[in-house]
Amino acid sequence: DENRGTVYFGTGSPSSDFYGGNREGENLYANCIMALDAATGTRKWHYQTIMHDLWDRDISCPPNLTTITVAGRKTDVVVQATKDGLVYVLDRDTGEPVFPVEERPVPVKGLPGEHPWPVQKYPVKPKPFVRQVITEEELTDISESAHQAVKAEFDTLESRHKFLPPSEKGTLLIGYSGGAEWGGNAIDDEGILYVNANEEPWVVKMIDANRFDHKKGISEGEKHYLKNCAMCHGADRKGGAQFPELLQLKERMKKEQFLKLVRSGSGRMPAFPHVSETEVRQLLAYIWGEKETLSVEEAEHLAQDRQQQDTVFGFRPRYLVASWKQFKDPEGYPGIKPPWGTLTAINLHTGDHLWQVPLGTYPELRERSIATTGTDNYGGPVVTAGGLVFIAATKDSKIRAFDSSDGKILWEYELPEAGFATPVTYTAKGKQYMVIAAGGGRRTPSGGKYIAFSLD
Repeated sequence: DENRGTVYFGTGSPSSDFYGGNREGENLYANCIMALDAATGTRKWHYQTIMHDLWDRDISCPPNLTTITVAGRKTDVVVQATKDGLVYVLDRDTGEPVFPVEERPVPVKGLPGEHPWPVQKYPVKPKPFVRQVITEEELTDISESAHQAVKAEFDTLESRHKFLPPSEKGTLLIGYSGGAEWGGNAIDDEGILYVNANEEPWVVKMIDANRFDHKKGISEGEKHYLKNCAMCHGADRKGGAQFPELLQLKERMKKEQFLKLVRSGSGRMPAFPHVSETEVRQLLAYIWGEKETLSVEEAEHLAQDRQQQDTVFGFRPRYLVASWKQFKDPEGYPGIKPPWGTLTAINLHTGDHLWQVPLGTYPELRERSIATTGTDNYGGPVVTAGGLVFIAATKDSKIRAFDSSDGKILWEYELPEAGFATPVTYTAKGKQYMVIAAGGGRRTPSGGKYIAFSLD
């Protein structure tokens, strides 16, 4: 906000993601909408959307700025959509909600040593744009065999509340990969918010880290793996969704490449500078299925490294992720009823939804007479003054133009690779253009093209 000299942004979730026994309290300033003085960095205000986050519901996308009229009064607001499908509309000067937000009691029985916060926030308006809990009635119905398979898994999980703390039994989690995602949202001059969303639950199961310290036959490399790698790739190394399996990693990667990857990171994988050279070698031996060998001198250095890590780097949480995967049917589709991806228009003056439509298709399901389901989508929309909402983001590699008034598809085009990005629109020499990056990925073919369209 240049007039106010204020920068607004959202913050991430605290570590570790699914166990907070070491971080009692609300965990400020995680999961916050922040307002800072742009010149000095001084905090003007903050608004926390999740207290003591145990579900990895960080604020994934930038907020939007607009002006709305509520009860006859114009108010400059900052609008934040969240991964669990909520929209917070806050006064830009004070950080106070424009629409009522309730604090309600939530489950507080967590893992041993855990301290779940006893209340969480529920905006009264706008209403959520994704499901807030998964019940048996929400399980997939695209086929009887799919329904029976996911019901069998569903019956083993806890799912009665969106704020149910993670457990060793297993919890059905919403809001990990959206709800709202990283591509951001769009607001037009009429104060209408356009937000795309995912509807794909995840399963998270925890395990007591102390089990591995006392488990006979477990190698040092496996201990390093469980501490540093299992969060994404799973304790069983089978991966899930965008996280690759590591059981056959030696067939795809040379040892030198692995060592460089652990040290430097790549793409979504961070670097691990705190892991010693000896520990990296032990980790490699575990993943490659080889025997670990240490000299007496190396063992002494390793003991010294561990003492230093305890004081310099941080901690190992008492509970680790044993399994972390998408809740899917045997064919790989989400284990709940469609839609699995949506585009929603919300009137910010009233807080009411104007329309919601599925976003994306699986062509093979349409051939089976299964209606448009939507797909998980990664990107965001852009809206034009002419009433067009452009968005790609879907796994069917299409970019579409929706009528902003009713959500009807007016145009679509198949990109060379999926456009997991947010389009831009601009004017040059009196003509308007729209451009999308078509890079693919996320288990679709990869590419590296920018595709430009003129709006005639």
